[in-house]
Amino acid sequence: MQDFFSSKNYLGLLAGAVLLVIGFYLLGRGPADNKLALNVAPFILILAFAVVLPISILMGKDKEEKK
Repeated sequence: MQDFFSSKNYLGLLAGAVLLVIGFYLLGRGPADNKLALNVAPFILILAFAVVLPISILMGKDKEEKK
């Protein structure tokens, strides 16, 4: 069976998962008017869902790794 993901892909997926955990932790922290919950957490979640995870999935293997 062919392996479609390289170590860079797995590292990107791990970074995305860490960002998701941090974002959801900040979102659920403190009162509803907390600045972290209102401003920072949604930015981190959008960054993880819309940038880091898709890039890590779509990133191709290097030509050296394909051999």
